[in-house]
Amino acid sequence: MQPDRDPVQVWRKLRIRACQVKLSCAPEPSGTRKKSKVAMIDPSEARTRIVSGLPLMGTETVSLTEAAGRITATAVLARLSNPPADVSAMDGYAVRAADITEGAELRVTGEAPAGHPPDQTVTPGTCVRLFTGSVMPAGADAVLIQENTLRNGDCITVTQPISPGRFIRPCGQDFTAGLPVIPAGKRLSARDIGLAAAANCPWITARRRPRVAILSTGDEIVMPGDNVPPGSIIGSAAFMLSALLKEAGADPVILPVARDSTGDIRQATSGLATVDMLLTIGGASVGDYDLVKAALGEAGLVTDFWKIAMRPGKPLMFGHLDATPVIGLPGNPVAVFVCAIVFVLPALRKMTGETTPDNGSEKARLTCDLPANDLRFDHLRATLKRDEAGTLIATPFSKQDSGMMNPLAACDALILRAAHAPAARAGDVCDIIRFGRRDD
Repeated sequence: MQPDRDPVQVWRKLRIRACQVKLSCAPEPSGTRKKSKVAMIDPSEARTRIVSGLPLMGTETVSLTEAAGRITATAVLARLSNPPADVSAMDGYAVRAADITEGAELRVTGEAPAGHPPDQTVTPGTCVRLFTGSVMPAGADAVLIQENTLRNGDCITVTQPISPGRFIRPCGQDFTAGLPVIPAGKRLSARDIGLAAAANCPWITARRRPRVAILSTGDEIVMPGDNVPPGSIIGSAAFMLSALLKEAGADPVILPVARDSTGDIRQATSGLATVDMLLTIGGASVGDYDLVKAALGEAGLVTDFWKIAMRPGKPLMFGHLDATPVIGLPGNPVAVFVCAIVFVLPALRKMTGETTPDNGSEKARLTCDLPANDLRFDHLRATLKRDEAGTLIATPFSKQDSGMMNPLAACDALILRAAHAPAARAGDVCDIIRFGRRDD
């Protein structure tokens, strides 16, 4: 048997337990509840999650005059060999190398200008006059350039001997009919266009340009050239982003500005059935007027992530509105540009099947000290030049405010600083993403 219990002690324990239950179930007083925190994810994870599920664009046929900057969907195959026959690389004479000794005399039996294949055969002691690009006649195995001859009527005198094969461009030296000259997934440069033309390929099968809608949000946004009321700012980010997307091979369209209301944002994004991607600018942070996430959520947006551990660009959002991928960019123009470089351009490369290298990171040396970094990956605007030894050196701007367009336009690169990176000293090696034409 259990010992008798003291009724007073039992009552006290029950009372304490009841109070504990009551306290644990009681609602928090108004205004004291903490806001839920959204975990920031690493930029590399964010980029992987954006790119992984994106669709590949379909194909279309474009002419060479419209193909520059496009991404090849299939390999470009040569329709002929280049050169199509053995041809002369210089002005001179088609000869037999065995006949060419210093002082030897040869009889000229004819000439074959470029575009007029010869019908003569080179026999011992004879030669045929050629010009650059002329088809080699039968029997000849070398070209004696005119600088190494003395001509007198129908005869030439050799002033310098040559070896077999000299100054001949053999058939197919450049490329061979039926073989690829440009691979699939290649962004076509002016040089590629010339190569395709030389291969007798007037049409290219390319990936369709992704159609990208750009939506700026905010009561304060006005368009360039419009009246600027007090408290307003020019919506520069949309135009900068549009230009960047065009350079990357997309087909961007700037939508009318959506004001700070969920209804206006939903209305602006209601007719995007033919769009391959939606980019929003601003309204994705945590302020009372940052309404993009809520407005698109009402329209069916499924959010994959929101907030990344990088600077600038922390309030970046990604999700899908039906089948359309949506990237919610920050509002500050510098953050828009940096996020476009880090996330949007890789997304476009995935959608177009581009396999050529992007503007990945390079190495440079710092010209100044940098403090230890915090938990966010940093992208510092910087200028580049080469020192006397030819080493690439990077100088970050002293002010890195994400609303300053002038330093952004003047910068040559982004200095990459990983989260929790230790302090760096002048002369240390750093990673950069370089912009524009490279000098090496």
